[in-house]
Amino acid sequence: MKIKVCGMKVPENIRDVAGLGPDLMGFICYSKSPRYMADLNFDTLHELPSKLIKTGVFVNEEPEKIKALIAKYKFNAVQLHGNETPETCKELKTEVTVLKAFGVDDSFDFSQLKAYADSVDYFMFDTKTDAHGGSGKTFNWGILNSYQLNVPFFICGGLSADNVAEVKCIEHPAFYGVDLNSRFETEPGFKDVEKLKQAFDILRN
Repeated sequence: MKIKVCGMKVPENIRDVAGLGPDLMGFICYSKSPRYMADLNFDTLHELPSKLIKTGVFVNEEPEKIKALIAKYKFNAVQLHGNETPETCKELKTEVTVLKAFGVDDSFDFSQLKAYADSVDYFMFDTKTDAHGGSGKTFNWGILNSYQLNVPFFICGGLSADNVAEVKCIEHPAFYGVDLNSRFETEPGFKDVEKLKQAFDILRN
């Protein structure tokens, strides 16, 4: 199971979390988020292990702006958390790995994802809220049984040290990984390394 830790913005915390060996790390490039990376020094990201997939998180941003930040921070992937079209996803997919996030609730229509199947590398299923992620709330994972595409997906939204073991019971063939964020924080953008280590141990054993 792949592990992504998202919402990183403090250099020393970034280095400490990287030491745990996550597969992906997310940096939020959306100024309305409390986890906005702001003017984080690009050297902090450049110094991270080469095998770590550095992921820029965007919400309805112009493709040219996304490409500029890909170049600046050497992002290996982008996570699109707004209303981005399949065409935008496909354009960016020529440069980096693309993760497309969708807010999910009990009435979510999985058929809408067919339009994105050839334009993204992964889907991310998050809890549907008025904000764009970081809610700390889970959704009903049982509805994932309605997902029938082959595009692998991550689960995010409300995962914590208390419930992360439950995701190991999900047997969907396309289930690829988890995204850990707000429930592992001492404040927005600063992760509790010990709590993350506990979760890593659970997920990888």
